[in-house]
This record gives sequence, structure tokens and C-alpha cells, in this order.
Amino acid sequence: MGFSTDRSNNVVIVSNSSDNPFAIDVAYAMGQHEDIADLISMKHFMNSEFCPRFISDENDMENIGRNLKDKTVVIVSTSSHVKSRQELAMSNLVIARSAKENGADRVVLVEPDLFFSAQDRGPSDDLGETLFERDIHDIKKFDGQAFTSKLYAQLLKVSGVDAVLTIHNHSYSVQKIFSDVFEGDFHNLIPYEIYSHYLLNSNILNYGPQGEGLVLCAPDKGARDFVKVMFDTIGLTKAKFIMLDKVRTNERKVEITLHKESEHTFEGLDGCSIVLFDDMVRTGSTVVRSCQFLKQINPERMVFAVSHFYASDEGRERMAHPAIGEILTLNTLPTILNRDEQGRLRKKMVVLKVEKWIAQELSNILGLPQSDDDSPYKIDMSSKNPRFKRKIWFSDQLVDLNEET
Repeated sequence: MGFSTDRSNNVVIVSNSSDNPFAIDVAYAMGQHEDIADLISMKHFMNSEFCPRFISDENDMENIGRNLKDKTVVIVSTSSHVKSRQELAMSNLVIARSAKENGADRVVLVEPDLFFSAQDRGPSDDLGETLFERDIHDIKKFDGQAFTSKLYAQLLKVSGVDAVLTIHNHSYSVQKIFSDVFEGDFHNLIPYEIYSHYLLNSNILNYGPQGEGLVLCAPDKGARDFVKVMFDTIGLTKAKFIMLDKVRTNERKVEITLHKESEHTFEGLDGCSIVLFDDMVRTGSTVVRSCQFLKQINPERMVFAVSHFYASDEGRERMAHPAIGEILTLNTLPTILNRDEQGRLRKKMVVLKVEKWIAQELSNILGLPQSDDDSPYKIDMSSKNPRFKRKIWFSDQLVDLNEET
């Protein structure tokens, strides 16, 4: 179940940090066993300016500026505690330009949590496309600010980036901008199969053989399409699908109700297992209020599944609330794997590591030979989790664990 180790495919995988473990794992899954630090030097001038250098044979005087000729350079970029996203973004630009000026045929940015996505529109109607009609209040929110998601896309393009891969970007405006700037070579990967495999093969939820007693929940109308596809992917015909509605009364307060367009009501759901899906969490106010609202069903299990776990200290404090039984997330922000970062949430956290899945999808996009894996993720669960029975690392070990119980 591995990727081709034939390096003749001319793909060079680097990062904006030579010791980025996420990038190292993606590179290894792609068949690149050379250390990133042996491929690119993260050089800085004495004045602190960044000047990366792709490493070449210092005695080769015949191929100056052509060391990357006919190669595809992949830059794997994730956030970290060491550098700000601004610093990392600027590093991406300089590395891309270095690659192109040294002969690279193509540069691909893999950024699982796409930088500057929060600022996805500007202070006028023509700055950002939305699926809703912008009123004066929405436009006013961006008064005096820059439309940075568009700026970032344009800067990446002019620096030499040819394609961008990200995971579960929530913004239609950002998706439209990047698709336009990169002429369709923008890949927003949605982890339907990753979530589905874990939910179906682990004991995180209790439900009948056809999904009896299982409820999938969208926190708002914006998440409906994603959760609907999740519902179809899981394929349990007797599961239920409900949708909530939220009204934000201020930045940190929301009111939750059952959406009038919800496919199912609360009738007959007493004692069910609920999984609430969302693309991201920051302050945690919406997810906690949603789970508190869902408590009226008296669920046996309440799981929150989220792709990007940005939670601040404030958010982690909120999500320790007993209304949330367990949190299922991805390592798109790799710092979430730090036990200190998890804090009091440690006992309810499960992190699905998706580097191998990224490598698989990247290989498909680049047309590289590779072996498909039905469960291309790893599992990070603390022994503090009540479901912990023994260490399970690889996702295909879940079946063995269930057979033991």
C-alpha cells in the first residue's frame, strides 16, 4: 500500500521549514527519502532576510540555474508556533521564485489550511463573490481592510506557483478567486472518505447495522452540502440528517434553532448518536451552543468532527464543556498533535493524520504511479481517551480492534 519510490518522476518536495514533520511525512509517502534539509537550505542574510537555496553540486559549472530543469517542485506549507503565517507565506513566495529561476517546470503549493482565507471579501460588492446577496452590513464589516485572500493568490501566481492544493476550504469566495487565478488548477480536497472510514470502522459511535440511531448534523445551511455528501458517503440508509440554524447576536454569541429546511426533525431521535460536522472551529462558541441545543434529544453520544482546529485558549476552555463527548479532527494544523496544545481536551481528542492521503491525492493530480489505499490516514488518540484499549496507529488496524471487543 505504498507510493512509488522511483525518483525518476522528477518531483522535489520541500517545505518552508526544513524540519516540518508534516512535509517530511508527505515527502516520504511520495517516495522521497532524502531529507528536505539536503534539498534546500533555509539561508538567511545577516539582516534577517530569507534567501533559500536549492542545493546543487558546487563543482558543477555546466548547469548553473538549471538544477531543477524539467522538475516539479512541491512546497508543503503548514502553520507553526515558531513562525507567523505572514512569515511562512513570504517564504512560500521566495521558494517558488527560487524554484522557477533555477529551471523548475512546475511549482505546486500544498497548504492544507490555506493562509488568508478569513479575509475572503472586501469593502465593495465587486471584491469577492458570495452565495448570498451582500447587504450594507456585510460590506461595512470589511471597511478599511484589504482583500488579502485575493492578494495572496495573486502573489503566489506571480512568484511562480502553478497549482495550489488545500483541504476543506470553507469559503466560496476563496475557492472562486484561487480557481480564477490558477486557471482551474486549484484543488480543494474534501476528506469525505477519511471521516467515513473512521466513523464506520471505529467505535466512536453506537448505531444499528443500517444506521439506526445515527444522526448526522449540519450546524448551519452553509455546511449542508458537505454534510449531505458525508451522509451519502457513509451509506447507512436508516441514519438521519438534521440541520441547525444559527443567528449570531455578536462576535461570540449565537442563538441555535432547528432549521426549517432540515430533512428530519427531533422526533424519534431520543438516545441516538450524533456527529456534528464543521469545516473549522475558532472560539468554540457555535459548536458548544449547538451541542447544548442538541442535548434536548438526550443523545447517547455527541461527537464534533472538524477539519481545521484553530481553537484558542478561550475555545479550548469552551469545548471542554460536557455537552461535547468527543472531538474528531485532522492535523491540517499539525500543532494540534502537541499534548500541551490539546490541554484539557486531550481525553476527548482524536486526530486523523492525513499526510499519506495528501500524497495520494497529489500523486493523482501530478499523474504519478501509486497504489491506492482505502484508509490512507493514521490515528493519534491519547491513552486518556475513555475508548482507548491499546495503541492503534494505522487506520487498517481498526477492524482488528473491533474484533477484539
